[in-house]
Formats: sequence, C-alpha cells, structure tokens
Amino acid sequence: MLTGVRTVFIGGDARQIEVIRKCAEMDASVSIAGFDKLQDSFQGVAREPLTAELLSGADVLVLPVVGCDDEGRIGALYAEGPLKLEEEHIQAMPKHGVVYTGMAKSYLRALCEKNNIKLVELLERDDVAIYNSIPTAEGALMMAIQNTDFTIHGSTSMVLGMGRTGFTMARSLQGLGAKIKMGVRKSDHFARAEEMGWKPFLIKDLGAQVSDIDLLFNTIPTMIVTAQIISKMPHEAVIIDLASAPGGCDFRYAEKRGIKAMLAPGLPGIVAPKTAGIIMANTLVELISEEIKIRGDA
Repeated sequence: MLTGVRTVFIGGDARQIEVIRKCAEMDASVSIAGFDKLQDSFQGVAREPLTAELLSGADVLVLPVVGCDDEGRIGALYAEGPLKLEEEHIQAMPKHGVVYTGMAKSYLRALCEKNNIKLVELLERDDVAIYNSIPTAEGALMMAIQNTDFTIHGSTSMVLGMGRTGFTMARSLQGLGAKIKMGVRKSDHFARAEEMGWKPFLIKDLGAQVSDIDLLFNTIPTMIVTAQIISKMPHEAVIIDLASAPGGCDFRYAEKRGIKAMLAPGLPGIVAPKTAGIIMANTLVELISEEIKIRGDA
C-alpha cells in the first residue's frame, strides 16, 4: 500500500490514467495537474494547477513517458493550456522526493541533478522495456499492413538493432511467416539471431543487404538509414522507424525517392494505452514501495 505517500502527476496521455488510478487504489494521496479536459473522475484525486506549492509536499512526482522537452515543456493531452516544468518546481520538492518518468532529456536531468532530487527513468529498466516492446511490435505490424499491398507472410523484412524492441519485432514478424534479416553490432547478437532462424548481418554491411527487402524496421536511434542506404532499396519498400525522435532515417531523401518512410515513436501509448499504462503503473508502485521501505530502514 502507498498510504500517506503524496504523489503528484503532471501531464501525460491515456497511459497516465491507468497509473493515476493504480496509485489512488493503493491509497496514495494523489494530485494531478494538466488534466483539465479529462472527463474521468478519479475517486479521492485532487485537480490542481502546476505551482511550486503543489510540489512542496510531494514525495513523488510522476511525469509523462517523455518527461519534458529541452525547454521544459510537458506533453499534456488533457491540458487546457501549455505546461512547463521550471526550476522552482523541482527546487520546491522535499529532498527525499523522487521524480519518475519514462525517459528524461538533458533539461530534466540537469534540474534534478542541480537540486539533488532523485530521478528514475522507467524505460531504462529491462522489464518495462520488454513489456513495452509488445505493443510497439503490434503497432508496427499494424502500420506495415496499412501501408503495403502485400502480406507480411512471405515478405523479406529487415530489423535493425537486436535490443529489447528489435528482438520482439523480429519474433513477431517471424510468427507471421516473414523472412527476417537482422542487423546487429555484437557477435553474441549475431549468434542469437542465427539460432532464431533469422539471417544476421553486421550493421556495417547494411548497404549490401537492402536491395531485396520489402519492409525495414529500425530501432537504432542514430542516423543509420542514410540517403546512400535508401538509394539501394526497392522503390516499393516501406520503412518504419521505431527509434525515439528524430529517428534514424533520412526521411527527406526517402520522400524524394518515393519510398514510404514513417517515424513511429511512442506506439504503446497510441495502440494500447491501457496495457502500456498498466505496465508503467505496476512498476511505479513497486519502486515507490521499495523507496518507502529504504527510507523506513534508514
């Protein structure tokens, strides 16, 4: 239980609704800011404006999956106006307070570090990232089906990056009967891809591997699908970039060449916000409970 834990939520999308509901059910004291247009009425949850005073008693601050941008702007689907996280907000938090978000940009990291406030990035955890890879893969498959005139079964599908999302993506494609090419950087990933029945290759050889592909799914958040690579791809190929913005694809050149290329970050919150919210909620409650125990033992 989270009885007596003062928890403040600022902004977010449909995923946050599940997290708010879970914390309220666990008997936390919950305040929310940036949910003015949300019709859902949470039992015992207070709606308040974003002020330093709101955060002055917060044991926990929960920000959206992408906490805020590099100017402090917070994504808030249900807010009536813009929300911005200022230094005075973090400064007002008690020193034992903890900030939770999915992933933090340099602005939020710097604020927390400067004010000695603990920052936890949930998507850095393997368990959260692996669970999140499931709706990501489902959303990417949906996009592939909507933007092609051929079946995934029998297609030659390339996945770049064999991390948590890339592995699930390739396995999902394989389950639908696609032939998988897997771009990797590590020898152990090469071996695992071969064991899975995929055709592995080293990322440095990408240019020699794209001439016969139908679909390309990128999970690497650096410019990897360059104009030079795209120039070697079939015109009818489709690129779906799952890396965090700005992605790893030269979208300008893809458009110039007439190749469909789509940046698709944050798919869990789009295709399965309830599931993605429950994943975040369960992990958050577990972490807050651990933090309470550590504080109590200190």
